[in-house]
Amino acid sequence: MVRQENQDRFLLLREGVYYYWRRVPRTVVHLEDRAPVIRLSLKTDDLAKARAQRDILEEADNILWASMLTEGGKTEAAMAAYKVARARAEALGFAYRPALDIAQLPLEDLYRRFSAVADKRTPTAVATAIMGGVDRPKVLVSEAFKIYCDEIAAVEIVGKSEEQKKAWRKVKQYAVDAFTKVVGEDLAMDDITRDHAKKMHDHFKALIAPTDKKADKKSASLGKRRLGDMSILYKRYYAHIGVEGRPNPFEGLTFNQKFKKRRLPFPIEWVRDVILKPGALAGLNEEARHIVLVSIETGARPIELRYLREDRIKLNDKVPHILVEPSFDPDEPHEVKTVSSVRRIPLVGVALEVMKRHKDGFPRYRDSGNTLSATVNSFLKENNLQPTGKETLYSFRHTFEDRLKEGRIDDELRKILMGHTIDREQYGSGGSLKLYHEELMKIVYPFDPSIV
Repeated sequence: MVRQENQDRFLLLREGVYYYWRRVPRTVVHLEDRAPVIRLSLKTDDLAKARAQRDILEEADNILWASMLTEGGKTEAAMAAYKVARARAEALGFAYRPALDIAQLPLEDLYRRFSAVADKRTPTAVATAIMGGVDRPKVLVSEAFKIYCDEIAAVEIVGKSEEQKKAWRKVKQYAVDAFTKVVGEDLAMDDITRDHAKKMHDHFKALIAPTDKKADKKSASLGKRRLGDMSILYKRYYAHIGVEGRPNPFEGLTFNQKFKKRRLPFPIEWVRDVILKPGALAGLNEEARHIVLVSIETGARPIELRYLREDRIKLNDKVPHILVEPSFDPDEPHEVKTVSSVRRIPLVGVALEVMKRHKDGFPRYRDSGNTLSATVNSFLKENNLQPTGKETLYSFRHTFEDRLKEGRIDDELRKILMGHTIDREQYGSGGSLKLYHEELMKIVYPFDPSIV
């Protein structure tokens, strides 16, 4: 009898056959039916195969024991038990199927399963898993959403800042809340039907095209996004728990938007003659005022300016500029909107003077995007600085693009400076900072130093 350690942990070689051999942790020994020691024949003499089967069983038991120690309630424990049953079946080469589905399997598959169950070396718990004896628990939409956020999408959002994670989750939550409100209850995922999905679709259709002409219309993109988020939740949840081929009730239910709502830019002359007039922004706190001024001359998104740090503010380079790029610092991670958003923007005019005073960016608003927007937008409104009453902080970015067009800046360079996608295969570096600087100097606003 030989027992290996390290990479061969929990493997026991006995009479030429590998076993999964593991002692139940003390913390759960009183809750575990298999205590004190788990012994399971892996029915193989191939070490590589035994290791692969061990990995599946090890992870399954870790999940089960963790659920025993949490206060997640019956649903969490039932889900853990279901995952463990799947893992046990898969470790011995069987795809997990509910008992009703197993009855419909081909005779050859049924024979294999019955043979494994009849083997005296197969523990009762494993035999139960092979024959689909553990029911999939009914998980509510709200519970599935928590699983989606905490487990399924965890890797995808790891690079976001805490602020970005909250915003991401908040938007996804809107879809769940809307669905629950429309159907009248927090349904179990298994109970969602096409009729429920259509009811949600009809709800948004009434908001997008209300019969009451005086009603406030919602955009088609809103309905498209909410239904899309529910469709993604449904699809990825069932893939996560190993259920394949389940029809998605939200499939194909969407809305087409002919015209995308566009933010209004400030007129070019308005920024020059009104916004940059001495005293116009004096009532704003310094960081908010300075973010506005840098936005005017860089076209950067507010979030891109908020996340600037010292290492991305290049004041001492031959061409002073800022770098817009993601942060992989585990203590302060953040993402950029798209790959094309990663770019260098020369600092010209008032933007250069402002950044000389903020060599480490704008800490007051680094994690407070909503506060920044509310502060600036309220100030613009209260001081009659919006020509139509609809312009916002983000509008300065659109004005910047208008200025690039009016200045006859090359279309591709405009996309580079704005962080937009270039719709062709790219060659070279896209041009030098010196070139970017020369082009921006053609459209730079004159300014009174007192506004800084």
